[in-house]
Amino acid sequence: MITAVPELLDQLVLENSIVTLDAMGCQTAIAEKILARGGDYLLVLKGNHPLAHAAVVEHFDQHCFGRDASARADCDAFDDTHGRLVRRRVFASTDAAALEALNGWPGLHTVLAVESIRSLNSAPTKVESEIRYFLSSCPDSPAVLSKAIRSHWSVENALHWVLDVTFREDDSRVRDRTAARNLALLRKIALNIVGRDTTSKASIRARRKKAAWNDAYMLQLLLG
Repeated sequence: MITAVPELLDQLVLENSIVTLDAMGCQTAIAEKILARGGDYLLVLKGNHPLAHAAVVEHFDQHCFGRDASARADCDAFDDTHGRLVRRRVFASTDAAALEALNGWPGLHTVLAVESIRSLNSAPTKVESEIRYFLSSCPDSPAVLSKAIRSHWSVENALHWVLDVTFREDDSRVRDRTAARNLALLRKIALNIVGRDTTSKASIRARRKKAAWNDAYMLQLLLG
């Protein structure tokens, strides 16, 4: 993955773009490449950078989440969809970007903490809370960065949901790593092929079943 990301970045036009990557892509070398190609980075910071992560957590605990914290959220929004209520608070700090533990990050401008508080409408007393941290070189407003974060996870979550509903990916009992990787690739190829059909208003799942039952329709999909 770490070797594939730089190769992919070399093929993309990044100027005036925000590149979002999860924790596996949170590397200074990748950040440098994004900046060199005219883009800005927005990277998930987790425990694979223990010193930086610990320093950022301590900073936001002190200024934003602690009992005596005085900082207010830069963005505070509620989302009542899919049978659950989610409150998202975004704290953006340029002061945190100056932490000693983050000295090695090129062009670092803002550190963000995103708190998600979720409850199911069917079980409102059961509440889950999660805080994620991000490093960014982008000087745009917290609202813009928050939207970029939401967009990143919405793409990943939407793809996972479609694969699970359409191909029952989560129910797969394949445990061999190579076989699991190959099957995951084949599912994505099949999903892309079925998704190209713009002549039908049927769901992806229905189109997949139709292709299994109708050889002519399957040939139509394969030929594009």
